[in-house]
Amino acid sequence: MFSLGSWLPALPGLAWGWALLDALLQGLVGACAVSVLCSLLKVYLYIQCVNNPERQAEKEAIAAQWPLLELLHVLVLTGVLALVGSRVAALVVLEFSLRAISTILSLGKGTHSSQLYLLCQYSLGCGVSCGLSFLLEGAPHRSWNLALAAGLAGLLALHARRLARHVCTLYELHIRARYCGICILLLTAGHGIPHLLRNALALTFAVADLAAVELINRDFLSTGEAVRFWSPLTICYTLLVVYMQEESRQSTGRALVFRTVVVRMGGLFILLLTVGRWTDILHVFMSLLGELWCLLRSGVLLESCWRQ
Repeated sequence: MFSLGSWLPALPGLAWGWALLDALLQGLVGACAVSVLCSLLKVYLYIQCVNNPERQAEKEAIAAQWPLLELLHVLVLTGVLALVGSRVAALVVLEFSLRAISTILSLGKGTHSSQLYLLCQYSLGCGVSCGLSFLLEGAPHRSWNLALAAGLAGLLALHARRLARHVCTLYELHIRARYCGICILLLTAGHGIPHLLRNALALTFAVADLAAVELINRDFLSTGEAVRFWSPLTICYTLLVVYMQEESRQSTGRALVFRTVVVRMGGLFILLLTVGRWTDILHVFMSLLGELWCLLRSGVLLESCWRQ
């Protein structure tokens, strides 16, 4: 009613088509946000490897360029985020926020974890999608707004990817020659990238959490229904966080990360079997695929974080 289709005559299936377009645009914005995050982390980890002679093999692995795979990653993630419903996306955002707070508190004041930034990829995409869905709900010309947001996000992701490619190709040469302003800036201030990402992610997830709570609560007709949903959800998420904290103390590595994803999505699946809808079950499986896809794509960066 308030989207791009509002200017066109009513036709059978037209509303469904514009809803699909809106979902794809939201998914594209979320996928571009994930791409920016990965590009900046790639820049940071590469610079750390350059400064450490013992990590030359790791540096070469990070510098490997696969432009087609990067494009495929954005396209697949766009499709997954577009298909996942707002209800499950909101639950993913809330679960990661609780897990991130627990992890930050356990790390201690002033400590950051690059691994946590990589583990939040899919949750970040869901958070951006939830935030856009909430902020643009009922907005005039919603599709035009989403198209503008997708265009801006695409440009930002493209420039971040070009920065990562420039650093991985020419950083060492430029810091020796001292004539590239970008590389000199990264040489002096590159250590501040995690701080920048932390602030950006904190703001993004703060908005996403508010949007997620509102998107979930709008499905309830009474306080009793809300209590019957939030009570098991809180217990489930608390148990998951405790379990993952214990697992992280006992083991590390790729196996732990993938096992954690399966446990989290399994817990969400069991919860939605009792208080959810059948479409939510399908969306949980889509979310599992999205999480695994993001982790497989960033395997080299995760290995680098574990070696730090």
